[in-house]
Amino acid sequence: MNVVFMGTPDFAVPTLNSLYDAKYNINLVITQKDKPKGRGKKLQYTPVKARALDLGLEVFQPENINDAKSINKLKEISPDFIIVTAFGQILKKEVLDIPKYGCINVHASLLPKYRGAAPINWAIINGETETGITIMEMEEGLDTGDMLSKKSIPIELEDDCSSLHDKLAILGGELLVETMDKILKGTCTKTPQDHDKSSYAPMIYKETGRIDWGKTGEEINNLIRGVKPWPGAFTRYNGETLKVHRIKVIPKYKDGKIGEIVKVSNEGIYVNVQDGTIIIEELQFPNKRRMTVKQYLAGNHIEPNTILI
Repeated sequence: MNVVFMGTPDFAVPTLNSLYDAKYNINLVITQKDKPKGRGKKLQYTPVKARALDLGLEVFQPENINDAKSINKLKEISPDFIIVTAFGQILKKEVLDIPKYGCINVHASLLPKYRGAAPINWAIINGETETGITIMEMEEGLDTGDMLSKKSIPIELEDDCSSLHDKLAILGGELLVETMDKILKGTCTKTPQDHDKSSYAPMIYKETGRIDWGKTGEEINNLIRGVKPWPGAFTRYNGETLKVHRIKVIPKYKDGKIGEIVKVSNEGIYVNVQDGTIIIEELQFPNKRRMTVKQYLAGNHIEPNTILI
């Protein structure tokens, strides 16, 4: 059973591992171009490329998966499946039509909710209590194809984007292999998506992490969890960017303006929000390490009555 795998970031690696462990014949791994990173701007392999080379698999990194060279290469392989997990390029119909059993996508949401680039982030930011993996047959629309299987998991109160990412990445690989086995046995059923119930999960940008102190404590906590580790939640204190890593939500401690620091102690920085007060417990200033407020106050000062913006 010939398979072509397309993926790029860490999220896609467990799916590649699952295919390999299930003894599928992975003819080719397609991933995005290597990008320069770090101070020296040295080219760094994508996580999928690094893992594929470890497994001894052929890697192909086209500028455009839909160009003639890429299409001809895929047609020569004539794969039974093309598996796509967070690849990062849109596949056109000529590519989608190549494999015998179609192009199958591993998507990190319970479709039709959270179509798009950042479903894990937005599920947490929006306060969802569950999410999951949908295995989907790809078509030309954005995450609009028929669903082949779906599995949900709870979003725990302690989950952030990083921990939920890791759980879903493993689940995606497991559910994909189960689904492919059913396809080959002829027992897999397709379920069209209800487009009226769809929602969109757009890309996350640095500005997404800016805290709106006019929101509720729960909403702010969800944002902090949903943008961790990148871009991180932040605010502005006396003209400096202040990253907020961990908070506690409490009833209103003291009357004051929205975003006002109403108390500073070793326990944390008390800030008024829409429905009460939050206590900033861990923070980070520019060019400083992440630390507790108690650690920061050992050598620094935070001014009460300052308005965070």
